Amino acid sequence: MKKTTLLLLYIITLSCYQQERKCTDFKTGKFEFTQEIDGKKQTSIFTRTNDLQIETYNGKTDTASVRWVNDCEFILQKLHPKNMTEKKAISMKILFTKNNTYTFEYGFVGDEKKQRGTVTKLD
Repeated sequence: MKKTTLLLLYIITLSCYQQERKCTDFKTGKFEFTQEIDGKKQTSIFTRTNDLQIETYNGKTDTASVRWVNDCEFILQKLHPKNMTEKKAISMKILFTKNNTYTFEYGFVGDEKKQRGTVTKLD
């Protein structure tokens, strides 16, 4: 009985824990995103305004429109796609924030397959 009560108390305590989500702090600014591709760390720097995101990756600059669905979710759509894949919109969802970083989930709109990443706000 005592173990059951402790387990129940533990579960209740965990269910009350919420991770920080100050998404509005990350709507605009300059950011850095680093990910590993084929065993190499790749970094992109991007600046986001309320309706545009300008990203530089491997010396190339791309611009995408930003459409906020709510304070923590937005859709990116490249303005000048070069192929069919680039024409697909990308759904971004901020899962939680901490200090000057946020962890997000992203994938093509309508696609169930999602990936995660962490972005650092530079200013």
